[in-house]
Amino acid sequence: MKLKCYIFPSYSGNFKVLNLGEMAFIHLDTRCLYILLICTAFGSTLSSNAEIKVNPPQDFEIVDPGYLGYLCLQWQPPLSLDNFKECTVEYVLKYRNIDNENWKTIITRNLHYKDGFDLNKGVEAKIHTLLPVQCTNGSEVQSAWSEATYWTSPQGNLETKIQDMDCVYYNWQYLFCSWKPGMGVHFDTNYNLFYWYEGLEHALQCADYVMVNGKNIGCRFPYLKSSDYKDFYICVNGSSELQSIRPSYFIFQLQNIVKPLPPDFLSLTVKNSEEINLKWSVPEGPIPANCLIYEIEFTEDDTTWVTTTVENEVYITRTSNESQQLCFLVRSKVNIYCSDDGIWSEWSDKQCWKGRR
Repeated sequence: MKLKCYIFPSYSGNFKVLNLGEMAFIHLDTRCLYILLICTAFGSTLSSNAEIKVNPPQDFEIVDPGYLGYLCLQWQPPLSLDNFKECTVEYVLKYRNIDNENWKTIITRNLHYKDGFDLNKGVEAKIHTLLPVQCTNGSEVQSAWSEATYWTSPQGNLETKIQDMDCVYYNWQYLFCSWKPGMGVHFDTNYNLFYWYEGLEHALQCADYVMVNGKNIGCRFPYLKSSDYKDFYICVNGSSELQSIRPSYFIFQLQNIVKPLPPDFLSLTVKNSEEINLKWSVPEGPIPANCLIYEIEFTEDDTTWVTTTVENEVYITRTSNESQQLCFLVRSKVNIYCSDDGIWSEWSDKQCWKGRR
C-alpha cells in the first residue's frame, strides 16, 4: 500500500515531507504531553492544599474567676503561624455542661470567651483553629481539636444540699430567696448564700438572713443596681463540724421571677341593662404599664369565667338582665414583651354590684 505524504514546515524554515507513520508518533506525543501537563498542574494544586496545615490553639483552659458559674475559656495562638501573617485566624469554640445534648458554638477571633454554666455539673469545651478560604487557595483549613474540662471540687453527699430553693423579685424591686435544709444533715449545719451578676467586682454574701432557731433559711437582698436582663448567679453552701455540705448553684434572670403587686381601686359600673365597665389602677412601683397583663375573674350570680387583657379597663356584656349580683377581682403579671416568664400577683380585693330586687 502506498503511503500518502504531507508537507510541514520545519524549524529551519524549510519544508519537510512526513509520511503517515511519522505523523502518528507526533500526534501521540502531543496528546501525552497535554495529559502530562494537566496531571502536573492538578497534582501541584493537590500538593499545595495538602501542605497547608495549622496547629490547634495552645494552652486551652477553663478558668473560674470566682463568679459562681461565670467562667472564662481562654487560649493562646497556635504554633507556626509565620506563614499566615497576612491572614485573619479564627477559632471555632464549642462548649456545654456535661450531659447536655447540644453544644453551643462560637466563631471568634479573640483569645477568650466568657459565659455562664451550671456548676452543679461539669463543663466541657473544645476548640480548633480555622484558616479562611482566602488564605488556603479556596478551601477552609481546620486544625485538630484541643479539649478542656472543668469541675468544682466535689464535697459532701447530694442529700446535704439545700432543698426547695425559691426566689421571687417582688414588684421588680426586692429580691427574696428561701430554702429548706438538706436531708439528714446534722443539727449544727448552717447555710450561707453568695451572689454575683455582671457589674459587681466580686461575689457578695447575703447581709440580711432570715433565720429560724438560729439557722439561715432565706435572704433579703439589698437594692440591686443594674441587675435586670442579665444572668444572676447564686451559690448556697453550708458548714458543719461533723460532715461536708454539698453547695448548690443557681442561674436566672430577675425580670423572669417578678411578682407584681395586685391591682387596686377596682370599680364596677353598670352602664345600661347590658353593658358593664370594669376598671382598676395600675399597680404602684417601677413596672411600666405596658409590661403588665391582667387576669380577671368575673362572676354573674352563680356563673364565673376568667379572661385576660393588657388594658386596665374592659367592657363586658351581662348574660341576663335579671342577674342580681356582679363581682370581679383581678391580678397582674409581667407580660411576654418584658420577660420570658413571671409570677402572678395575689388577687385583688373583690368588687361587687348588687341589683335591685
